[in-house]
Amino acid sequence: MPHAGGPAKVRHMIQNALSVDVEDWFQVGAFERTIRRADWDGLTHRVERNTDAVLDLFAQAGVTGTFFTLGWVAERYPALMRRIADAGHEVASHGYDHARVFTFTPDQFRADLRKSRAILEDASGQAVTGYRAPSFSIDPRTPWAHTILAEEGYRYSSSVAPIRHDHYGWPDSPRFAWKPVAGSDLVELPVTTAKLGKRTLAAGGGGFFRLLPYQFSRWAIRQVNEQAGRPAIIYFHPWEIDPGQPRRTDAPLRSRLRHYTNLSVMAAKLRRLTRDFAWTRVDALADAQAALAP
Repeated sequence: MPHAGGPAKVRHMIQNALSVDVEDWFQVGAFERTIRRADWDGLTHRVERNTDAVLDLFAQAGVTGTFFTLGWVAERYPALMRRIADAGHEVASHGYDHARVFTFTPDQFRADLRKSRAILEDASGQAVTGYRAPSFSIDPRTPWAHTILAEEGYRYSSSVAPIRHDHYGWPDSPRFAWKPVAGSDLVELPVTTAKLGKRTLAAGGGGFFRLLPYQFSRWAIRQVNEQAGRPAIIYFHPWEIDPGQPRRTDAPLRSRLRHYTNLSVMAAKLRRLTRDFAWTRVDALADAQAALAP
């Protein structure tokens, strides 16, 4: 039996953040060169049914989380935003239409923030104070992005992946909460990583959670909770629990493998995750983590 102050107690006490990036199956980075934005409205939409399935899963597990939602989705499914808010979850911004931050000028980024926030707040009836960049696209190419988020009154960002990846990453950024703007209370809450020797491993969810054995994610979250004494920040997408979604054969093989592999096991893995750890909304962690942030 572990002693009273041992790892089991630490893991039980720490609340981790569970987050959902609300976008449809065709809005992902893997298909951005295959499917044109102009064609989105003509495709089969599954985001509402899939997000409702996530809401049911959360309700059954008794957990609350944060739903980083595209303005494009909220514009078309405002009742879904209200259901998310009414269930006790946080509605936060994922930008308007999944354009990566480094494709914007600073003025375009500010306009995107304002447009998506207005739509989300109108639909949900909730103040939007959190932001996650599409594809974790705040990185060294966008030194102005955090400043604009602070100026626009955001409380926190969860937009940086402190890893090396072929689609995104800022490997030299801190692994845990940090304040990117001098004189501002804005805190950056990076998605979770684990350490294996000198290597930093992606362990924040999404494709890594879906593709790798569950034991890896459990080990990574325990490492963050027990060794670092920090909460994990985990994310996934509603389309990841939908094995019946349309299949695109015109996308690159690597993109298809990443997108479609293990869709049928994702819901069961999420249920196990909600049982093994304690979970809350990202905004519930922001103030405490800001106090620890350099």
